[in-house]
Amino acid sequence: MNRIFPYVVLIAAFALAGSAAYYSVFGLSKLFSSQAAAIIILTGTLEASKLISASYLHRYWEQITWTIRTYLMIAVFILMCITSLGIYGFLVSAYQDTANRYANQEVIIENLQNKKSRFETQLTQINQEKQAVTDNINKLTGALSNNVIQYTDRKGNQVIRTSSENRKAYETQLTNANTRLVELTTKQTSLSDSVTAIDLKITDLQTTSDIAAEIGPLKYIAEITNSTMDQVVNWLIISLIIVFDPLAIILLISANKALGFGNTPKIQQQEPIIIEPIIEEQPSVETPDVEIVEPEPVVVITEPEPQPDPPKQTLNPEILSYWNKIRNERANKKR
Repeated sequence: MNRIFPYVVLIAAFALAGSAAYYSVFGLSKLFSSQAAAIIILTGTLEASKLISASYLHRYWEQITWTIRTYLMIAVFILMCITSLGIYGFLVSAYQDTANRYANQEVIIENLQNKKSRFETQLTQINQEKQAVTDNINKLTGALSNNVIQYTDRKGNQVIRTSSENRKAYETQLTNANTRLVELTTKQTSLSDSVTAIDLKITDLQTTSDIAAEIGPLKYIAEITNSTMDQVVNWLIISLIIVFDPLAIILLISANKALGFGNTPKIQQQEPIIIEPIIEEQPSVETPDVEIVEPEPVVVITEPEPQPDPPKQTLNPEILSYWNKIRNERANKKR
């Protein structure tokens, strides 16, 4: 695992740097849309150069001069800012498309709500008029049932009779009132259905559309933070660009360090050179073929002379060699 982990860090660094480069390149190309292809080539080359410069600074920090070191640091920092600017432009452009669709949806919902308000106003007026017509019908019905005239004749008798003229007038008014009530009821039903349809359409736009799914979380955050959605999106994008490209650079440097590419050169230890002695071959001396006659052995019995004791003190090699030489000479003479 220790051998694999540096390569995992390197892959993560390249993946993050590649994503940052992609969003930055296309974000800057939208800012200069008239020369999009040229901007893509330019910014893509700068992104690759930024990564190489960061690795070069880490590996050869002690070997390069301070002028090159300073310039490369400034160049890497400026390129990181340009990358962050490109990412900001890309994300803002993506949000702007959604924001425009959301604004159009809000306009549609506002128009529907205005239309609903007009229908509700008409419905209120119809309800009031319907209530008045209903009251009038009740009065006319009561008047029609009580259509009697009481009076006292000449003889002093009380006479009660109905008025045909009043009855016709009441019936005509009652018929008109009933007709109006039917018309008002029809309008009331139509307006109620229209208001209900508008409510359903507004609910559908606010809940089931793609824009609602995209804007919903932002809208909720904006409500709980008491801010606008534009402010929420702005802070979110800034948080992303702060940790996007800088993290890619840090991971790349960490991968270099984990793979053993430090900023101090390694001293290669040379193996010790063993000098073998040159042994010169002695020329072989040819000996003549001479018959060697061995003499008869002569036995001489001599008493052995006492050998001098070697000195007890420690002798150096030269004295010891000299002492051995004298002892060998004495032994040869005795033979």
